[in-house]
Amino acid sequence: MRLVGADGEQLGIVSTEDAMQRATSLDLDLVEVAPNADPPVCRIMDYGKFKYMQSKREQEARKKQTLIQVKEIKVRPKTDEHDLNVKIRRIKKFLEDGDKVKVTVRFRGREMSYASQSGFEMLKQIVAEVADLSKVESAPKMEGRTMMTIVAPIAPKRKPVKPEKQRKPERQEKQSGETSSKAEEKQASPSETQEER
Repeated sequence: MRLVGADGEQLGIVSTEDAMQRATSLDLDLVEVAPNADPPVCRIMDYGKFKYMQSKREQEARKKQTLIQVKEIKVRPKTDEHDLNVKIRRIKKFLEDGDKVKVTVRFRGREMSYASQSGFEMLKQIVAEVADLSKVESAPKMEGRTMMTIVAPIAPKRKPVKPEKQRKPERQEKQSGETSSKAEEKQASPSETQEER
């Protein structure tokens, strides 16, 4: 097997017993790095430390990645104008947060007979309203009794901003005993003037 030392230096091709002896003499582990290589590659290392560092790197990678969710908004062909505006505002909020939005128009009963016209017009109106924040990822299409489209945000997803801790205002301490005695004199003087009168 080809042996790599603890510091990354090449130690050449050695027997398994010799590699094990070198690892135990350094009080480290012998780890097979590339079993499919010819000859197999082994490395002398502290395996516990290696696993710990690997998990730390994975944690950092997970922390840096952003998850894009697909939010869904459902409407009906007979959805009123005001309700539709509320749904459009909701879609805009999702897009500003960096999430994709799946807009679904659901049809029931006889609504299916004019589904292609009314549903397509409604989705076209919604897409036009949010055109400044999004791009169409999936064009309107029928799936059974529903017509759907997916819009994706133009701007990348924003990471949530952690609120900063507010500091408590520091108390103003009296600088010296003179200021406190002056304040006492000021408070005492009005009462004395009233007694003199």
